[in-house]
Amino acid sequence: MTSYDLSGRRALVTGGARGLGAGMAEALAAAGAAVAIGDVLDDEGKQTAESLRAKGATAEFVKLDITDEDSWAAAVPEVIASLGGFDLLVNNAGVEITSLVADLDPADVRRMLDVNVLGTALGLKHAFRAMRPDGPAGNGGAVVNVASVAATIAFPGISIYSATKSAIDRLTRVAAAESGKLGYGVRVNCIYPGLTPTAMGNQLAVDCAEIGLFPSPEEAAKAVVDLTPQGRLGQVDDMADAVVFLASGAAKYITGAGLPVDGGMGM
Repeated sequence: MTSYDLSGRRALVTGGARGLGAGMAEALAAAGAAVAIGDVLDDEGKQTAESLRAKGATAEFVKLDITDEDSWAAAVPEVIASLGGFDLLVNNAGVEITSLVADLDPADVRRMLDVNVLGTALGLKHAFRAMRPDGPAGNGGAVVNVASVAATIAFPGISIYSATKSAIDRLTRVAAAESGKLGYGVRVNCIYPGLTPTAMGNQLAVDCAEIGLFPSPEEAAKAVVDLTPQGRLGQVDDMADAVVFLASGAAKYITGAGLPVDGGMGM
């Protein structure tokens, strides 16, 4: 019998202060999980945690810069102490900086590599160390990494972002293999969200117009919709529902997988 009930589970959502991360945190809490909002945005992160508590959830804010090893080393024990354990990690935090290949700025490339690749890798490292049998949480668990439909298609203007999200796909699969081989008891999967009209998604449309790929942000968004068999942009709850599924007992025999949540855009 399958279940989407996450009662008794303890989750950390990176980039959880707003956008997709906040929606994912809300969905996990609605399914019964206690949730830590990990972010560099103190005020917004605390507000998101407070809004979840107002709905009856157990929720805390944890200061976390995912690119910084010391920040992870401090945040994970704080999660364990405040929630009473740690068995779910959603590696959601990410950045996208639009550019034509001919105009790439090395500083922007390094920023995306640091946040999207290194940040995800450090999340896996510290989740494994905490959740494996000899760790301070020690009960296994699940990691859901957030890749992107950009990892599966060739859309202009997002070459480095696409490369970093492809890297997350590979990190997911190798980490799942290591966890299984070494008996960590941690499932590792990823989702490929389609374009969603969050602040990041809306900015991408604006940027694509500004660098001359489309006549307007609206035309950029229309181009995405035209490539999507379901004929619409994604919504935050579409992505959040997929995270809850992969975190739940309904996905207990799923690891090393990538789940497209893109309305068919990447098929």
